[in-house]
Amino acid sequence: MKCLIIGLGIYGSNLAKDLTDSGNEVIGADIRPTLVEAVKDYISTVYIADCTDEAALCALPISGVDLVIVAIGENFGASIKTVALLKKFGVKRIFARAVDEIHQAILEGLQVERIITPEQRAAFDLTQEMSLGDTTRVLRITHDASVIEFPAPDSMAGEPYSSLEISSEYGLSIIAATRTNRRRNLLGISAQTPCILDLSDSTLTVEKGDRITCFGSISDFRRLAKAIAVG
Repeated sequence: MKCLIIGLGIYGSNLAKDLTDSGNEVIGADIRPTLVEAVKDYISTVYIADCTDEAALCALPISGVDLVIVAIGENFGASIKTVALLKKFGVKRIFARAVDEIHQAILEGLQVERIITPEQRAAFDLTQEMSLGDTTRVLRITHDASVIEFPAPDSMAGEPYSSLEISSEYGLSIIAATRTNRRRNLLGISAQTPCILDLSDSTLTVEKGDRITCFGSISDFRRLAKAIAVG
């Protein structure tokens, strides 16, 4: 995929590098020369450009990319104007970052394909992880549904995965389970590698140290966690 990222601050530059590492062709643009200089060796092409200016934006290869991501966060006005100009020029696929609810509401009105809220998502996930315990990992999917990974409690050890009543009792769907195996790398150094378990195997039982990933609401997971603690 070929994409243009406008705004190369902390979020935009990291996104550009990650997309490049994933095999995508990334073009970057920012008005600040220092930020352009910082990423020029990591992505295919980078421009110093004020994307709120029609002429400057037109000079970018906006018609030759599959996706434009407006990653501008700190300058509310610049973000909105850039998106509006992209819409004016007929860009079909636009992702845009929103830093607060007002910003998000305006982007919704501009009908971008996807609104990105990295700060809000990260804050929510971290808050839930802190409240559920430091061994639990949370990824919010929608307002009331999340993917939750947690260590299998000792009380489940020895039980077949197929007989766990997490779904019927708590409304949570088990979507994966992992187990850490020890192996030696090429240098002979012992290392731990997590392996995904085959949950279709009816004989597979829970072992101490397994991690279970389920899908559902945080409130349902709290009920499960409370039951585990009482048990």
